[in-house]
Amino acid sequence: MASNKTWCCKCVGEIRNMIKYGKTKSGNQRYICKLCKKTRVENYAYQAYKYDINRSIIQFTKEGLGIRSTARILKISTTTLLKRIIAIAKNIHQPLISTGKTYEVDEMCTYIGNKRNFIWLVYALEKDSKKIVSFNVGKRTNKTLNRVLTTLKLAEAKKIFTDRLKNYSYLIDKKLHSVKRFGTNHIERKNLTLRTHLKRLNRRTICFSKSLVVLVSILKIYFWI
Repeated sequence: MASNKTWCCKCVGEIRNMIKYGKTKSGNQRYICKLCKKTRVENYAYQAYKYDINRSIIQFTKEGLGIRSTARILKISTTTLLKRIIAIAKNIHQPLISTGKTYEVDEMCTYIGNKRNFIWLVYALEKDSKKIVSFNVGKRTNKTLNRVLTTLKLAEAKKIFTDRLKNYSYLIDKKLHSVKRFGTNHIERKNLTLRTHLKRLNRRTICFSKSLVVLVSILKIYFWI
């Protein structure tokens, strides 16, 4: 019978579904899941294979730790950590959006690769719950903005508050659009929180993303877990 610490990390199978499946070259007991046929070792020597490593990665990412800091604490390589972050993000889906709500939309500038390569984070915040319902990363163009705004239109937004960027006036129906003073207070405050928690989004920093995929993955973990 598998020990209390041995269960399937792929399909979250129960302990009774794990049976012995030989041993590794180093003599560690292997187990196989009767449901998904995936195997695992009872006690992994390499930290990255431990069953709760993803939980720690999520926690440290949401706390704003950098890639090297997280890898150093978890005692895994930065390459492994980046692969894990991308894998975790692939299983995160955009949350369902309630209809008839009021939203604030804003954009934030950051860098990819080097400080001459500007990239923009555009995201929408639900005014009452303060939750991020949609975001997109790209150049400051109508296409990037419209990816977020289309989500709000499908959710039958009651009102959409933005700053005075001209692009919004072309993309949002005048009946829904508002640029009144203090209309974007909550999302402007969220901008400050993001820049404080995630150093890669800070204006004056040596920390910035080298990959768009990693940046999007980290934002999905931060926003939606």
